[in-house]
Amino acid sequence: GHGGVTIGSECSGGTRWVFAEKCQMDSPNLDGALRFKNNAARGGVIEHVYMRDVTDVQVAVAVLSVDFNYEEGPKGDFVPVVRDVEMRNVTSQKSNYGVYVRAFARSTIENIRLIDCSFDGVAKGNVAEHVKDLTVRNVRINGQAVSAASLAAGAAASP
Repeated sequence: GHGGVTIGSECSGGTRWVFAEKCQMDSPNLDGALRFKNNAARGGVIEHVYMRDVTDVQVAVAVLSVDFNYEEGPKGDFVPVVRDVEMRNVTSQKSNYGVYVRAFARSTIENIRLIDCSFDGVAKGNVAEHVKDLTVRNVRINGQAVSAASLAAGAAASP
């Protein structure tokens, strides 16, 4: 129920080079298609994660979810890092958020790429806090083209 592909919450040793492709995910019980959970009590680096050709996604929370405010959040000595993540050709039919990415000031979420994706049935829009180098190319949410700037601004949904 945590996600189609979920990394964390215990990742203090790091997670690298994860590939998920040609999947179909369709359950309202999944929190997300690609989900990262971490915080400053655990820390660790998650990098080089690639998801492509994933279709018919129905999830409860977000298609892409990175949440460093998970459980202890910023309370701890270990800085969580997520970098170099790419979602390519991922389609979704229903979710609360298309993108839900939340870090805190001293943590790192960077080099996130969404390419050729379409997220429909998005009820609440998007959240992108403390993200560096967010690339959005040919992405539509609820039928409307979006940019990195509109995701960072929390573009509202209009299903």
